[in-house]
Amino acid sequence: MNALFKALNDPTRRAILERLRSGPATAGAIAEQFQFSAPTISHHLDLLRQADLVTSQKQGQFVVYTLNMTVFDELLGWLYQFKS
Repeated sequence: MNALFKALNDPTRRAILERLRSGPATAGAIAEQFQFSAPTISHHLDLLRQADLVTSQKQGQFVVYTLNMTVFDELLGWLYQFKS
């Protein structure tokens, strides 16, 4: 859970997650939308992957990133317990 909150703590990583809401994307496609170098975006994507917020799949020479909705469902379930 600590890796999850660490990943969500950064505005750039949250923006990447928002981008992935519209569908899977390569690291290059994601990097085009930010004013950061490719290695910086790769670092953010790696932290998101370590927190299981995104999955990655190699397709030829590209890596495609997708949201892992299971983790979001688990997070919402955990947060919901505090509402009652």
